[in-house]
Amino acid sequence: MATILVTGGAGFVGSHVVKLLGQKGYTPLTYDNLSVGSAESVVTGQFIQGDLADKDALERVFATHPIEAVMHLAGSIDIRESVSNPALYYANNVVNTLNLLETMRKHGVKTLVFSSSAAIFGYPKTAKISESHPMEPISPYGRSKLYVENILSDFDAAYGIKSSALRYFNAAGGDPDGKVRNSKKKETNIIPLVLKSLLAPNGTITLFGTDYDTPDGTCVRDYIHVSDIANAHLLALEQLRKNGISTHYNLGNGNGYSLREVIKTAAEVTGKPVRVIEGPRRPGDPTLLIADSTKAQKELGWHPQYPSLKVIIADAWKAIA
Repeated sequence: MATILVTGGAGFVGSHVVKLLGQKGYTPLTYDNLSVGSAESVVTGQFIQGDLADKDALERVFATHPIEAVMHLAGSIDIRESVSNPALYYANNVVNTLNLLETMRKHGVKTLVFSSSAAIFGYPKTAKISESHPMEPISPYGRSKLYVENILSDFDAAYGIKSSALRYFNAAGGDPDGKVRNSKKKETNIIPLVLKSLLAPNGTITLFGTDYDTPDGTCVRDYIHVSDIANAHLLALEQLRKNGISTHYNLGNGNGYSLREVIKTAAEVTGKPVRVIEGPRRPGDPTLLIADSTKAQKELGWHPQYPSLKVIIADAWKAIA
C-alpha cells in the first residue's frame, strides 16, 4: 500500500491516474489547487487542496505522509494561453516543479513520473514522432515541458532522483466505468469541445483551417484514451521502482484522425447533429501529429486498450452528458 503523491490529481488525466492507483492497491494522495480540476473527480484516497507555489504547504504534505513516489501532473496546458501569458507557464510548470523536486530531495523521495507533452517536439519532421525526433518546441508551453525534462536529467545526475517523462499526444475519452466525471472548467481538446457544443442551445464548433494537405482538408491528430494514459503512468511507476533508470516515452495510438472524422463520429455516437463553423488556420497548428509509441510498447509493455475513435468519443460523452 505504497503512498503515491499525485499532483494535479483532481484534473482530467490526474483523476484517472488516482482511480487506477487505488484499484491497483496503492494509496493515492491527491494534491491540487482546483484551478482547473474538481475535488469531486477524486474518487479514492485522500485529497489535499494546495498549490505547488506554497512551499510551506508542500513541506507539510511530505512531513506528514509516508510518500514513496510522486506522479506530477499539475501545471498549465493551454498552448495558446502560454503565448499570451508565458510568465504563468514558466511559473506554474517550471518554478513550481522545482519547488516539488526540492521538497522531494529534502525528504529522500527519489521516484517521479512526469506528465510531459508532445508539444516539446514542435513541427513534425516525420510522419510519426518517436523519441529521437528533434525537440524544437514552438510555444512557451512546449518549452516549459522541455525545460522540466532537462531539469529532471540534471536532478538524476546530481541527486539520484529517477524519473519517467510521459509525452502524450491528445488526451481524450472518459472513465469507461462512469465513476470519474469530466468536470474541467476549461477545454482545449477538440473532442470535449465538440461534445459540449451539443449540450448548449445553438452550440457550434469552429474548424480552424480546412485547406490542409489531408484527405478532407482538416488537421490530423493522434487521440489517446485517458485510461490508457493512466495505465502508462502506472507501468512507468512500477518500472522505476523496479530498475531505477530514468527514461521517457511517447504515448499515442499511432493512428491519425482528422477533425472532420472526429465531428462525424461524434454525431454518430450521440445521434445529434454538430453545427460547424469554418474558420481560418491558427498559427502553429501542424498538419499532422501522430505518435510512434514503439519504445513504450517494448519497454513498458504498454498497449492502448481503447484505440477506437468511436469508443474514445463514447466514453468522453458518458463523462460529460
